[in-house]
Amino acid sequence: MAAFHQLHPTAGITSACMTLGINRAAIYRQRASQRHTMPPKPRPACAFALSQTERQSILDILDSERFVDVAPATIYATLLDEGRYHGSVRTMYRVLESANQTGERRRQRKHPVYSKPELLAIEPNQVWSWDISAP
Repeated sequence: MAAFHQLHPTAGITSACMTLGINRAAIYRQRASQRHTMPPKPRPACAFALSQTERQSILDILDSERFVDVAPATIYATLLDEGRYHGSVRTMYRVLESANQTGERRRQRKHPVYSKPELLAIEPNQVWSWDISAP
C-alpha cells in the first residue's frame, strides 16, 4: 500500500493499480471506510415528542390493574368515553415497545410440564401393552 500512495499522485489511481496489480475497488472501499470513521451525530428530538413524565403516565395507565389485560385500542376508546386523552393508539404502542411490553398482555394459563411415563417390568405380566394394527 505504501508503494501505491507514492505512485498514485503522479500516475493516477487507475495506472497505479494496474502497475502494482491492486484491485481499484479495494482502494475506493478503503477510502470510504476511512471517511466514515466518525460516529454519526445524534438525531435531534422532535418538538412534539412526549416528555419522560408523559411517557411514564401513559405506561402507568397501560399497566394499571384496570387495563392490564386490555389492548391499547380498547384502552384508548375507554379513556375517550371518559373524556380523557393521553395519546393515540400508536403512541401507546410506541410507549409499550420502549418498555419491552409489546408481547401478549393478557394473563394466560401456562400448560404444566408433563413427563413421559416410564414403565418398568421386573417380572412377567407386570406391564401390559396392546397393538392396534389390524391382523
